[in-house]
Amino acid sequence: MKFAYPVDYTFNVEGEVIMSSAGKVFLVGAGPGDPDLLTLKAVKAIAQADVILIDDLVNPEVLQHAAPSARVIQVGKRGGCLSTPQVFIEKMMLAEAKSGHCVVRLKGGDPFIFGRGGEERQHLMAQGVEVEVVNGISSGLAAPASLGIPLTHRDWAQGAIFVTGHGKTAETNPNWAALAKTGLTLVIYMGVAHCRSIQEELIAGGLSAGTPVAVIQYATRAAQAHLITSLGQLAADLATSGLGSPSVIVIGEVVRCAGQSLDLSGVARFG
Repeated sequence: MKFAYPVDYTFNVEGEVIMSSAGKVFLVGAGPGDPDLLTLKAVKAIAQADVILIDDLVNPEVLQHAAPSARVIQVGKRGGCLSTPQVFIEKMMLAEAKSGHCVVRLKGGDPFIFGRGGEERQHLMAQGVEVEVVNGISSGLAAPASLGIPLTHRDWAQGAIFVTGHGKTAETNPNWAALAKTGLTLVIYMGVAHCRSIQEELIAGGLSAGTPVAVIQYATRAAQAHLITSLGQLAADLATSGLGSPSVIVIGEVVRCAGQSLDLSGVARFG
């Protein structure tokens, strides 16, 4: 196995990649971080890959399942950081597949939960490339579970909502006032940078400032850290906690289950 840059491809006169043999792309979820949480199907896909395009949020330990001959290409995408353009990633997957290679696009969590897997699948299939989705355990499930927090509870929450902390544009931001009225557990991805506005809009929408909140960073990894607080104290406590991205924010009464068999000393408590 070696880290590499894309290889040269054969093009026709129109500048299109020539299909040498039928390739295939696997959109693989690598889970939240702990390599033991890979699915068996993910391990099999990684093992047969000729080319692996790996995101920054993926634990590199999962590459132990790759063949020694596999080319590993880092295509990191992080908010606010220097990132590989999405268009470039899609072109690279297409070119590798049309060159007859088995391609694994390795993403943190699940490729169809805030992983842009839907866009990539659509783009590849429109070009006649076979695509298979291999689901992974999302951090939205693993992060709260690591603290003993269930997303549903017969007494407190009859459902859960997975939501991004911000939309593609201001006009597509989540309707926090509407979400505040659902009574469901809110699991927020990519919300740290917007936590103050999220807090204010949820409270303005009617959610109690005393609602318990958990923030979990690097879920399931050795570096995992967390904060337990209340909605009214979220922004202030998060600012002094040292936690940042990537983190999952869980808001709801179910957070009261946190740490019933864990040592949560030294963290802020909900009111």
